[in-house]
Amino acid sequence: MHEFGIAEAILAAVETRANGRRVRRARVHAGALLRITEPAINHAFTLVADGSLAEGAQVDLVIVPIRLVCRSCDRTATSVDPFITCPGCGGTDIDTEGGDDLVLESIQTAEATHVPGDSRRDRGNPGGPS
Repeated sequence: MHEFGIAEAILAAVETRANGRRVRRARVHAGALLRITEPAINHAFTLVADGSLAEGAQVDLVIVPIRLVCRSCDRTATSVDPFITCPGCGGTDIDTEGGDDLVLESIQTAEATHVPGDSRRDRGNPGGPS
């Protein structure tokens, strides 16, 4: 399963961005050429994130389509299926562009259970008491 290598890369990026905070969700953009699905990446991520700050986190996957250029009829199109034929002429002589990227778009961290400071005296004025 190539998803484990991808899940490890996602975990490394998530841990860097989390900066020591527990993570609940990660939103990832993955190119169609990576040929991954949300259930498969979540299964792999569950296993690689075990014991980490992202243990139990969910990965929301957004598939980024590839751009197709048909050499026969010069038609361009986009698709999330890397094995598509030309939608114009049905040809298979197609160049593809993109679709191999993997980008961590965002993370959602767990809410803090303790915020330092005195909540009765702190009124959010960093300049001091008023």
